Amino acid sequence: MKRSKQSLAENLDTSLWKLLPHDVVEVILECVPVKPLLRFRCVSKKWKLTIDSPGFKERQLMRRRQLRGPDVLIMSLSYDRPVRREGRGRKVVLSAASASASRRRLGWNVSYTCGMFCAGSCDGLVCVYCLYVDSIVGNPATGWHRSFPLSNYQGLLIQRFKREGSDFPWPSLGFGRDQLSGTFKPVWLYNSSGFVLGGAVVTYCEVFDFSTNAWRYVVPASPYPINAYHKPVHLDGSLYWLTESEPPLLLSFDLHTETFQVICKAPFADPRHITMCVLHNRLCLSEQKHLTQVIWSFDSSDKTWNTLCSFDLNPTGDFAAPLLPIAILDKGQLLLQGRASMDPLVIHDLHYRSYDLLCTPKSPSGSVYYFESLFSA
Repeated sequence: MKRSKQSLAENLDTSLWKLLPHDVVEVILECVPVKPLLRFRCVSKKWKLTIDSPGFKERQLMRRRQLRGPDVLIMSLSYDRPVRREGRGRKVVLSAASASASRRRLGWNVSYTCGMFCAGSCDGLVCVYCLYVDSIVGNPATGWHRSFPLSNYQGLLIQRFKREGSDFPWPSLGFGRDQLSGTFKPVWLYNSSGFVLGGAVVTYCEVFDFSTNAWRYVVPASPYPINAYHKPVHLDGSLYWLTESEPPLLLSFDLHTETFQVICKAPFADPRHITMCVLHNRLCLSEQKHLTQVIWSFDSSDKTWNTLCSFDLNPTGDFAAPLLPIAILDKGQLLLQGRASMDPLVIHDLHYRSYDLLCTPKSPSGSVYYFESLFSA
C-alpha cells in the first residue's frame, strides 16, 4: 500500500533526522532519485528550500551521473482520440529503460495534432518540436513542461513546403544548455539556399530565449553552410554540426558566448553514411564501411579522432544501416537502434561482440540517452 505524502513526511521528520546537521542531510538527499525528492519537499520548509535551490539541483544531477549510467528515454508516437476538431491527435509517451530491460512509464504525456520530432535530451530536459505548431520542452521526471512559439525559420519552411513539397533536406533543431548561466536554449541553424534567391549560400542562426519567450538572430552566424542531413548534438555547453564543405568540418556553437568556431576536419570524406553522437561524454562520429560500422571518438586536447570501437553489421538483422549509437551503458554495452522508427533497440557487448534485444517498439519511436534531474527552463 502506498503511503500518503503526509504519512511519508511524518515518518521522515523524526528525531534522528533532526539530530543530523543539515549539510549531511543535503548530501544524503543528493543521492535520492527525483520522484522521492518531489515528495520530500513536503517534509519541511527547510527541505523544500533545499531541494528547490539551483545549487542542489546541480549537485543532484552530478551525483546521479556518478552513481549510475544513463537511462534510455523512449519517445513513442501513438494516435490518440481526436483533439478538438483538428483531426486525430498524437501523443508523446515517454518511458525509461535500463540495460537490464526493465521499463517504467514517466509522467509526461503531451498531445499533438501533427508530426513531431525530438531535438534530444539535455540535463534531464527533453525538447520536442513540430513544424506547424508550438514546440515543447519538458522534464519527464517531474512532469513539468512548457511550450515555445515557432521560429522565423519554421515559417519560411512552411512556405517552402507549400511551393516545393518536402522532398529536400532540412536541418534539425538543436537543444542544449549554457554551462555558465544554466539556461537552456533551442537553436535553429540553417542555410539560405531555398529561401534567398541568388548570391552565395550563407547561414542564419536563431536562438530562443525562455526569459523573453521570443526568438532572436545571432550575428554573425556559421562561416560555412551546414550539412542539413545531420542532426546537431550537445556536449559541455556547445552544439555541434557538420559543414557542407569538402572535406566536412566540425563546427561548434558556444551557448554562452553564442559564437561559432571551426574545430577540425572530420575523419572521413563522404558524409552520407555518418552519424554524430555523444558516447561516454565524448563527441563521436559513427561511420559505415560496407558491412562494418566504426565509431570515432574526438580527443579535444589535441583535436584528433581515435577509433573507439567497430562491429559487424550482419548479426543485427535487417535494420536501416548505419545503426544509431544511443549510449554506452554499464559494463561496455553499446545501445544501438536502426534508423527506421519501428526498429528494435539492440545492446552490443563490446567485449564479447554479442547482441541482445533490449526492446521492440510497439509504435513509431525514437530513443535518446537521459539523466533524470529537477531542472526546468
